[in-house]
Amino acid sequence: MSLEVTPDSSSRGPVFFHRLELNAILRVYGRMVAAGEWRDYSLGGHDDSAVFAVFKRSGDEPLYTIEKRPALQRRQGQWAIHGQGGLVLKRGHELEQVLRFFDRRRFSVVE
Repeated sequence: MSLEVTPDSSSRGPVFFHRLELNAILRVYGRMVAAGEWRDYSLGGHDDSAVFAVFKRSGDEPLYTIEKRPALQRRQGQWAIHGQGGLVLKRGHELEQVLRFFDRRRFSVVE
């Protein structure tokens, strides 16, 4: 009688951001803090995803969440930006491309 171990989702453990991924996210976060748009953040590692949430005020609901979900890597892309209420604002395979969503907020109309 042989015992065969098959990998399942519960044996993988929680998903976290790698150092280079976190550096890219924190670069955007620093730029938005300097602009006065964001003030706080939180990190979460779950069994199927890692989440970086940004807040305008620390007691509020997150303005945006940047999510890494490796199970979607070959389908829709493992990276997603969610707005308030959970609406997916941007999704993609490459983190840098997804983070460009925040670049368009750099320019504003001044009268």
